Amino acid sequence: MKTTGEWIYYPKKSRPAKESKIALIGWSLQAIEAIDKLNKPFIVVGPPDFQSFANKYKIPFIGWDFGNDREQNEDSKQTINAFGLKTLNIKTETIKDKSKVEEVNEKAEELYNILKSQNANLAIALFEDTVEWAGALNARFMQDPTIFDKSLIFRNKAKMKRKAQMAGLQVGVFEEVFNKEDIRRFLKRIKEISFKDNEKMSPIHIKPFDKAGTVGHRVIYSEKDIAENLNGITFPCLAESHLNGKEISVETFIHDGEIKFMNISDYVVFEHSIMVPPSANVEEKRPLIRKAMERLINTFDIRYGITHAEFFLSPNGDIKFGEVATRIPGGHIFDLIQRAYGFNPFQGNILCCDPSTKKEEFENFFPDETKPKGHACCIMAYPNVKYINDLDIPEDLEEHPYFEKHNFYIPANREVEKAEGNGNHYGTVFFYGNDSKKMMQPIMKYVNHSFYI
Repeated sequence: MKTTGEWIYYPKKSRPAKESKIALIGWSLQAIEAIDKLNKPFIVVGPPDFQSFANKYKIPFIGWDFGNDREQNEDSKQTINAFGLKTLNIKTETIKDKSKVEEVNEKAEELYNILKSQNANLAIALFEDTVEWAGALNARFMQDPTIFDKSLIFRNKAKMKRKAQMAGLQVGVFEEVFNKEDIRRFLKRIKEISFKDNEKMSPIHIKPFDKAGTVGHRVIYSEKDIAENLNGITFPCLAESHLNGKEISVETFIHDGEIKFMNISDYVVFEHSIMVPPSANVEEKRPLIRKAMERLINTFDIRYGITHAEFFLSPNGDIKFGEVATRIPGGHIFDLIQRAYGFNPFQGNILCCDPSTKKEEFENFFPDETKPKGHACCIMAYPNVKYINDLDIPEDLEEHPYFEKHNFYIPANREVEKAEGNGNHYGTVFFYGNDSKKMMQPIMKYVNHSFYI
């Protein structure tokens, strides 16, 4: 379906007009390719910027603005295409005196009616900011308001930690904070109980409730950090203690409450390098991790779909819960899973999200999670410069036997925009090999290399 330099989409043969469709909420070419190969009818609800691309490649598409901070969104016009999608004029207005939750729920009614007219009966979120939209739509499709309520928990770090804590999962100390004075008090309380002589105090972490990755994440060691490093932060937000240990993420594929496949991603260097499956010392804890995931799934009553959960493995063998999302993970994790295990996780996600998927569709789809074909790893590179003049790709990197490919290039706009956290990485190096210890050699050698100069 792809050719060099251009993405090509080939629609399948025409489908029955009354056949139910799956609505993909967001935008992901890999997810679109996956559902097309499964021969499942679908429609994409994505940002209006993708309208021309969708028209060009005859992708059934509804343009939708998921933002809640505009007084009025632009009209998103649809044209008749090979799938018989009629022209739709969508206009939504922000009601400023309503909360974001009420606003999403209200606007979702309009989108639901549009999708219902197109015979859609299921919504699948493709990225973080569409989780609550998919929840609001599925609450209507399945006539179960609690589905929307549950989706909101996955968009609030404080709520999900409290839910996990009530179920007996280990979490760090955390609080919702409403101003800098709350942060000062939290820092003081943590300092009083964690400081040891001749040992540097662990920091506290300040995070937005609803952002993914390192967006808005601030690390605070002192009162000085509070004064200098919290400019532009949005209150209320989460304050939490530092969790020591090895950080991992766990991607579970769930159908009818049963784990069909569980992947463990090893955060070799957080936000910079990930390996699938993990190193041997993490892999040996798989039974413990699975038990924690089963408890998590039961606690949050997750019946269908995927989870992307983050945990910390402490030296004494404890496993502590960090956070959990119910959408496709970032960091190329799905790409790494596919390389290491040989199945398409984007297809696995669609099959697991759909309650109507039959048992025979799962037969021979997911492999044995304890028998990977090898280890897949990546390094994600972020520019350390304000302006990109050139690339620096070490020759011995490409000569390493585990090196597979990289996608570095000099962007048309060479100025590097300032971003919250690490921002989006500019390029990625991919590795594949049989020995996780040998894999660590190029990773640790090049993870801090400046590929952009």
